[in-house]
Amino acid sequence: MTLTLEDRLAIGELIAQHGHLVDDGELDRLDELFTPDAVYDVTDFGQDPLTGLPAIREAALALGAGNPVAHHVTNVVVREAADGVVRARSKGLGVRTDGSCGSVTYDDTLVRTPDGWRISHRTVTARRVPLNGVTRSG
Repeated sequence: MTLTLEDRLAIGELIAQHGHLVDDGELDRLDELFTPDAVYDVTDFGQDPLTGLPAIREAALALGAGNPVAHHVTNVVVREAADGVVRARSKGLGVRTDGSCGSVTYDDTLVRTPDGWRISHRTVTARRVPLNGVTRSG
């Protein structure tokens, strides 16, 4: 499969829509973003991966006021592997109620469904160290 411009635009909008739905508390619409059996991997935050829409929704509700008040996604790069697997990598900024900010990287695997593109696997990795720890050597 070769990704068309329309595919790339649809994938970019899908990834952007995540922030809107979550920030608006529209967790019953997660099926517009993820496959029913999606894996949401948050092991970098010390949690087990979440599998399925109910688990993803429940985790957001359990976090409650600990959720960011705003999710901003940027730097979306879409790639199609030689085996046809479609992946996207993007940056996320989360703004908390106290005004502090955090940065993550989203690594997504996407599939085309009868209802459009959906994320089947998302790994969320916190950005904690500038330059990913690379320093000048010598």
